[in-house]
Amino acid sequence: MKEKGRTVIATNRKARYNYAILDTYEAGIALLGTEVKSLRDGKASLVDAFATVDDGEIWLRALHIPEYGSGSWTNHAPRRNRKLLLHRREIDNLIGKIRDGNLTLVPLSMYFSDGKVKVELALARGKQAHDKRQDIAKRTAQREVAREIGRRVKGM
Repeated sequence: MKEKGRTVIATNRKARYNYAILDTYEAGIALLGTEVKSLRDGKASLVDAFATVDDGEIWLRALHIPEYGSGSWTNHAPRRNRKLLLHRREIDNLIGKIRDGNLTLVPLSMYFSDGKVKVELALARGKQAHDKRQDIAKRTAQREVAREIGRRVKGM
């Protein structure tokens, strides 16, 4: 029986803090059998992962999927490079944008979608320290406003 819906395996929580997200893409990923089994156990880390363009193909690098516990000599290397599966039109679009500006490809999350492993890939620009401080100040101000509205509603 196939599972339906979206089950998140791993997220890159630092990505939205360190990068300004311009656009997102959903990509398939070419995996080995033991990698999928390890992902079904909910084990993966996107912490240092990034994507590069090599010879017209997009590769996900530094993604850590630990070896499958019940695997034998057929187990995979935990940090091997994995090919991302996108339409040619999307790949050409990404290559053009990356070549033009100071942009990078960052994986935001990894999830099962109808039984297939997908990666949410973001076209992003690195943030400077002052941008990060502005985001923190904005988030703090919004939190204070929400807190005050809550107090007013309760009549305090």
